[in-house]
Amino acid sequence: MDVRPIRTEADYQWALAEIAPYFDNQPEPGTPEADRFDVLADLIEAYEDRHHPIPEADPVDLLKAHMEATGRTQADLGRLLGSTPRASEVVNRKRALTVAMIHKISTEWGLPADCLVRPYHLNAA
Repeated sequence: MDVRPIRTEADYQWALAEIAPYFDNQPEPGTPEADRFDVLADLIEAYEDRHHPIPEADPVDLLKAHMEATGRTQADLGRLLGSTPRASEVVNRKRALTVAMIHKISTEWGLPADCLVRPYHLNAA
């Protein structure tokens, strides 16, 4: 199995080039090619976590991204929360999400509640 540690950006680029063909032609599970794919994927993920970390989105950013990805609007959020002004205040960081809001969003829209309970910055009134 031609695999090596990823210690430099050059090693990282090599690993990306090595793994790319597997996305077009996925190997059969249990084969040496599938094992190589898994090892490369793990090495790439570990390198990216160390050198290119992605900060966790705060609850409002996550909510906005979910709304955009699912074609929902602020008006949809207002209907869900029972108040258009309240939805506007949440989206504009003037009001924090409450437990009841988080429960509704999680239940109705499928966003994990644990992602919505993280602390985040509110804008000054």
